[in-house]
Amino acid sequence: MVFERLRHMIRKEFIQVFRNSKMRAIVLVMPLIQSMVFGYAVTTDVRQVETAVFDQAQTPESRDLIDRFIHSGYFVVKTRIHSDREMDELIDYGKVAAVIRIPADFSGKIAAGTTAAVQIIVDGTDSNTAGVVLNYAGNIVRSNALELLQQRGGPGGNPVGVNLQTRAWFNENLTSRNFYVPGVIAVIVMLVTLLLTSMSVVREKEMGTMEQIVVTPITPLEFILGKTMPSIILGFVNMIFVTLISVFWFDIPVRGSIITLFVANGFYLMTTIGIGLIISTLSETQQQAMMSTFFFYLPAVLLSGFMFPIANMPALVQAVTYLNPLRYFLIIIRGIFLKGVGVAILWPQIFALLGLGTLVLTLAVKKFRKNLA
Repeated sequence: MVFERLRHMIRKEFIQVFRNSKMRAIVLVMPLIQSMVFGYAVTTDVRQVETAVFDQAQTPESRDLIDRFIHSGYFVVKTRIHSDREMDELIDYGKVAAVIRIPADFSGKIAAGTTAAVQIIVDGTDSNTAGVVLNYAGNIVRSNALELLQQRGGPGGNPVGVNLQTRAWFNENLTSRNFYVPGVIAVIVMLVTLLLTSMSVVREKEMGTMEQIVVTPITPLEFILGKTMPSIILGFVNMIFVTLISVFWFDIPVRGSIITLFVANGFYLMTTIGIGLIISTLSETQQQAMMSTFFFYLPAVLLSGFMFPIANMPALVQAVTYLNPLRYFLIIIRGIFLKGVGVAILWPQIFALLGLGTLVLTLAVKKFRKNLA
């Protein structure tokens, strides 16, 4: 009898969700759109930097250096200029993002064995892109200088034996989509479950059907389970869906345990559903519930480390992020996808989610039962 009532309650909730075209779009279309947006559009990778060359030396050494920039794959030489005025105009009008300026005495200083200067001028309007471009340029110039030193040899004519080798672990090609797309799982699961849970209960209040439900044989626990089970099911469905897109569309590896991912997602759902129930209990209308949901959701995303490193935030803000379940789930997801680590490494985040989820869900259920009584 209990299972029959619960089955009808869950069926009713699914009908309510999929009857609303906007909610259908959030549940079914948004995971796909966000995965594609973060996979293709949102990227910190800097490629094809439009560059101008101001070569005042016009020597084999200067041309060799410029060729290194061109063949690096990061810089595209759009034009060659011959005066400071041209350089100023190109930068001011945003026609190029960088200018390589090689002074007239470049080769002479190399021949004399002294330091030869090369100037890289970048448009610093976008500070992140400018920093990456300067880093690329610095690596190219250092590589060129090291090769010149090796050719000329050190003291006594011996070649300089310096060989710098770099290696990036976990994300070998430093592809930003490998960082962002797995994180979409956490963002989507939070948004979908928050909206569904917060809207489902307040909808009964707004439609005037709460009193009818209270007088039925259904118990408060059955009512809560009936309201939250669709959110739990759809939370797991969205997690699986985005994981499949990540693996089979974007070729992002899952190096860790899928079982650990499912368990962590379950604990994460405890927090998001608990927060959704609290919002629903405190709200009087669906519009109020939706506004409250986004009031929590947007700061949670910004303070999670999804896009901006937490370490760069002020100390007080960093302390606040410890109350954000999204912070812990992102570490777990990226650890499982990219690093292949398991419970032995991720247990602090897993237990933090379990603790937060238990606390929030307990408070939500108590508040909810009090309102039903």
